[in-house]
Amino acid sequence: MNTLKKINIFSSWKTINCIFFYFSLSKISAQDTLSSEVNVIDESITLWSMFQQGGWAMYPLFIFSIALVSLALYCAWLIRESRFLQLDAIGELRDAISNTDLKASQAICAAHPGYTTDIIRAAFEAINEGHKSLSTINEALEERASKVLAAPLVFVQYLQVIASVSPMVGLLGTVSGMVKAFRNIAAQGLGKPELLANNISEALVTTATGLLIAIPALMAYFFFKNKYTAASAGIYEHIGSITRQMLKKGMVEGGSN
Repeated sequence: MNTLKKINIFSSWKTINCIFFYFSLSKISAQDTLSSEVNVIDESITLWSMFQQGGWAMYPLFIFSIALVSLALYCAWLIRESRFLQLDAIGELRDAISNTDLKASQAICAAHPGYTTDIIRAAFEAINEGHKSLSTINEALEERASKVLAAPLVFVQYLQVIASVSPMVGLLGTVSGMVKAFRNIAAQGLGKPELLANNISEALVTTATGLLIAIPALMAYFFFKNKYTAASAGIYEHIGSITRQMLKKGMVEGGSN
């Protein structure tokens, strides 16, 4: 009796071990299958596949990304302290004005092209025309400054345009993708959600791409705008100093014409 009982216990324990071993193998197999599927999915996700999923909206967004990089590089070259302030030219101008040499002053401006010299040259041109009053000279300087300093600001403003339009294009792509998704729901029903995957991907990818372009564009806009404002303030400081020196040396008269 004891021998039979031991045999039954052994058989039951062996059965439990077999069941446990079977479930362990099943679990390992399921994990291997899931991990292989995840690897396949990860390997299939590339920039080109995401570009294709984004649909038509990715083409204008791609153009905006190229324009953003090009504008940022151009603004970095355009808005430079050396191009705005021109300290070497200002030193030479001070020496020429100290000698009341109008022709030498004009020659220095022509030899050092830049924002500051382009503006100050308007004062020398007005003096050549016979206008020596301080108010007339200041008017000539303001007119030339508004024209000269407007040119670099235009390219900085384009960065703001990209920062504003890119999310709107991305949102338009999102709306387009959701419209396609709802059309598929109307045609196929909700029984096959895999049919909606491409449309939902289009909606999400375009939104994310628009934001990825807009955020650095907005940061670049504020960076170059602040840099432009500081450089412009330096120009006006130099112009005021040069004008006061011309008034002191008698090249400009304090009265009105």
